[in-house]
Amino acid sequence: MKAFVTGGSGFIGQYLVKKLIARGDTVHALARSEESASFLRQLGATVFMGDITDAASLRPAMEGCDVVFHVAAWYKVGAPDWSQAEAINVGGTRRVLRLAYELGIPKIVYTSTVAVFGDTQGQLVDETYYKEGPFLTEYDRTKWLAHYKVALPLIEKGAPIVIVMPGAVYGPGDSSFVAQMMRMFYRGLPLLPGSDLTVTYAHVDDIAEGHLLAAEQGTLGESYILTGPAIPLNEMVDFWAHLIGRKPPSFRLAGRPLRKFAPVVGAVGSVLPLPELFSEEAVGSLGATYMARSDKARTELGWKTRPLQTGLLETFDWIARTEPQQTAPPERKWAGYALLAAAVLFLLWFLGRKRE
Repeated sequence: MKAFVTGGSGFIGQYLVKKLIARGDTVHALARSEESASFLRQLGATVFMGDITDAASLRPAMEGCDVVFHVAAWYKVGAPDWSQAEAINVGGTRRVLRLAYELGIPKIVYTSTVAVFGDTQGQLVDETYYKEGPFLTEYDRTKWLAHYKVALPLIEKGAPIVIVMPGAVYGPGDSSFVAQMMRMFYRGLPLLPGSDLTVTYAHVDDIAEGHLLAAEQGTLGESYILTGPAIPLNEMVDFWAHLIGRKPPSFRLAGRPLRKFAPVVGAVGSVLPLPELFSEEAVGSLGATYMARSDKARTELGWKTRPLQTGLLETFDWIARTEPQQTAPPERKWAGYALLAAAVLFLLWFLGRKRE
């Protein structure tokens, strides 16, 4: 089989490319930089330089392929380059999916996200759930547009698209908020803001396998949620502490009461370069629940997830191996800003309680 993959050097994409090549498939991978191109060549992919926002650059790589995996996306929280989100997540998705349909590719797998459901307010939802905002992040908003205003309308026109919807993805190589939180915990984070934030956890290798199963067995036009267990952050850090023998944070703050202070944190962030985890957008998302169930994928695709303990231990082992031996000055500054942001949140919470 010949597969075209966007986002192949990204977190999920690289695991997908490795799986495709391991089973003997030919992989055409799109790369925007020479660094990404070199990485993809080392994996064994045939590299095509291009960008998902430029349809003409996609055509040579996509022509003659049996399947297209559109994995590439802008995925950040509180990042200063948020204006790129719509161009990449919406415009880029439109170009990739339209061209694949135009070229007659037999199967198109599009990577959406359970974030299109937004804050589910404590509900464990499935593929039938629908909500039009409000959106807590620019990522949520633009992925919602790509899912409901790009992918689904093309499906209605006859495009052979199967949609996969991962939740929070973790594993070696991660740079998302999950990995950032795990690293901060590993370094001894004393204060946990947003202890009630609830997301699902699934290992990146299992998510990549879900993409392959969707391509092989997924019904055209259907969506498949790929999620593991939904766990509040408060419980998750206790589990982390048990797994690796570290002391959990001594102070924990529920997230929803802190949301009203997001603009204050944003003002601080305009002066000090706070970590993304403590950005205005991130604080505005505290206490949210991104909860969805994967029954359909497990039943129809035979999708499985590894035990959480196994995947987390592997991830913490990777974190330990990739931590600097001696903390460099920029790292100390980053950690200091993180603690400062946490202290600001604690102070605001305390003052808020006194007023009540």
